[in-house]
Amino acid sequence: MIPARYGPVLFSFILSGLMSLLVSGISTFRTLQAHQDFLDLWTGAWLTGWLFAFPAVMVAAPLARKVVARATACDG
Repeated sequence: MIPARYGPVLFSFILSGLMSLLVSGISTFRTLQAHQDFLDLWTGAWLTGWLFAFPAVMVAAPLARKVVARATACDG
């Protein structure tokens, strides 16, 4: 079991992995359609995308939380 203090990092890791998998798959498919090397190219695109997505989510998530908190704050 992973300690709770690592929850935000694990969340960012999983979210960035799933989102980069989805986006790279759609982009690769739109470019290649049913090309025979689709899975190999998709895997390479996904891993490269995840390499950038994970640190981006780590930086963007706290900022997004602050923006959402301000946008949803009640005036009284």
